[in-house]
Amino acid sequence: MANPASYRPKTGEIPTNPGVYRFRDQHGRVIYVGKAKSLRSRLNSYFANPAGLLPKTYAMVHAASSVEWTVVGSELESLQLEYTWIKEFKPRFNVVFRDDKTYPYLAVTLNEKYPRVQVMRGDKRKGTRYFGPYTAGAIRETMDTLLRVFPVRSCSAGVFKRAEASGRPCLLGYIDKCSAPCVGRISPPDHRALAEDFCAFMGGEAKRFIVKLEKQMAEAVAELDYERAARVRDDISALRKVFERNAVVLADETDADIFALHEDELEAAVQVFHVRGGRIRGQRGWVVEKVEDSTTPDLVEHLLQQVYGEDGDSHGRLPREVLVPVTPSNADELAQWLSGLRGAKVDIRVPQRGDKATLLSTVRENAEHALKLHKTRRAGDLTVRSQALLELQEALDLPVPLLRIECFDVSHVQGTNVVASMVVVEDGLPKKSDYRKFSVTGPAAADDTAAMHDVLTRRFRHYLQDKSAQVDEAALSADGPDLEQDQDQAQAQGQDPAHGQDSSLDTTTPAPRAKFAYPPNLVVVDGGKPQVNAAARALADLGVEDVYVVGLAKRLEEVWLPDSDFPVILPRTSQGLYLLQRIRDEAHRFAISFHRQKRGKAMTVSALDGVPGLGASKRKALLAHFGSVKGVKAASAAELSQAKGIGPALASAIVNHFAPDGPGAAPVPAINMTTGEVIET
Repeated sequence: MANPASYRPKTGEIPTNPGVYRFRDQHGRVIYVGKAKSLRSRLNSYFANPAGLLPKTYAMVHAASSVEWTVVGSELESLQLEYTWIKEFKPRFNVVFRDDKTYPYLAVTLNEKYPRVQVMRGDKRKGTRYFGPYTAGAIRETMDTLLRVFPVRSCSAGVFKRAEASGRPCLLGYIDKCSAPCVGRISPPDHRALAEDFCAFMGGEAKRFIVKLEKQMAEAVAELDYERAARVRDDISALRKVFERNAVVLADETDADIFALHEDELEAAVQVFHVRGGRIRGQRGWVVEKVEDSTTPDLVEHLLQQVYGEDGDSHGRLPREVLVPVTPSNADELAQWLSGLRGAKVDIRVPQRGDKATLLSTVRENAEHALKLHKTRRAGDLTVRSQALLELQEALDLPVPLLRIECFDVSHVQGTNVVASMVVVEDGLPKKSDYRKFSVTGPAAADDTAAMHDVLTRRFRHYLQDKSAQVDEAALSADGPDLEQDQDQAQAQGQDPAHGQDSSLDTTTPAPRAKFAYPPNLVVVDGGKPQVNAAARALADLGVEDVYVVGLAKRLEEVWLPDSDFPVILPRTSQGLYLLQRIRDEAHRFAISFHRQKRGKAMTVSALDGVPGLGASKRKALLAHFGSVKGVKAASAAELSQAKGIGPALASAIVNHFAPDGPGAAPVPAINMTTGEVIET
């Protein structure tokens, strides 16, 4: 760990202007981004008394090896730049509001010829109406209930096309939960009207549809058509069930997100209720570890930045009102930023009395219970992880703490489709964003040791290239023919002379992202002595000396060290052994899934595969146009050019491929390699 005094900038070098600062570790990776109204005051607080900092802040300043800053012109610019850098660099010590899932939305694809109702997660799409967010169970129950009354198409494009080709609807069409536009039971305009009614009901117009159905039921009873009346009665019950599930809590025109939090010295829990049309449509929760001695207004500011910066956009995600427990820091600038995201005014308010204040207290109770539950579950988990890392470090006699562990595994079937996986664990927890997959070909696929040597060489060669690029960049920025002249030019151009940072807000040129992040403290390979020695040899060949290597053999769960004749035997109840086993099993799972994916693509071969320049989409276009490979072979270049995406050059290449003396002249049938079935000759 670095001594903060070794990289502390001189007080006179730090400007007193507002700006954004970054702490970097010894590998050049940004580990913390912050903003301040006075950079000098804020940065000095990190170095004046490091022993008095919060535990996580203490760890951050000792993990860093340099600090740099950028002066900006206003607090709004600092807010935008801080968010941009946090999103770009994903610093490990920044406040990150984490939940364990993405919440689904009920979506209606109104931009399609036959609109489809479906459950969707992730990024919003243009031309699609969204309702929610909901919990997974509630949204599927709601969708299943409403399809009884509004039988809108809910099948995928593939199911729809198969039903359209066969002339028979899917199961939902037979049980009256789909109006079956695929077989012409309903016209496109009528189906669209049905989808718009579905959206109107979800948008809060439930009473109109219930009154309409009640009139239909009364008419059926008057006509003594009791069967139709019973069906309408059941439809009314279904709509009321959905309508009453979301209790009215505020006025009908209220669209608001209501946030509340409960915190202690180290952590904070946040809950939000999404109110749309006066009804609670969904709920979300996060738990965050504090980094600095953050006040509640600071936490609220970071919360709104992350929640709406990621997915608040023009798709209607941002409501008109954002209700919070306290006024956030930089409230005016934050409201201006959110209004820009929404395209309309957004009010950030603290409710003082009335129904909104009452609902805020309910949200706060949920946050309090969430923090208690998190601490109950987290206490045992954190203790076990710390114990496992410490036991492993002591058992392997390593001089450094195991902050990052990478595990590699090779997978194949009798030497075919050889692949490898890399999984990453930081602080005892998997970091799936850093997982990597490798395809192994050529001489490296000869055996497991050669494959392991190849994969480790490729992984750490990227690291050395990134490190060299960072060193060159740092040298270019530090060196100059005349330092005083450079400083004068920097001042003339609006730059900070101490660190050469542009004082204007420039977020258009993001920094390059490293392919493999930073190096691990420990490399774990799935295997025994041969695999470990191959991995160690790969690191030695590259000159990497600060990374330790071990192997975990499956048969007796032995831990092997490089160039050792005897393994390290960890106790069967050791938390360190359990950690190694979990990492090894995760690497094996990841490698197997990639191997199956690659093997599945190789299962079907076709005579068209060998045509140069003919990709998957153009192969599909050819088969759709000519009906079969036989038809493609018999076509002339002019006829081939009539197919979608096939130009004259590609048409000539196809003709030459199937010419009597061409590579495709021999009859190569398309075969399913699993069943042996001939698909096309």
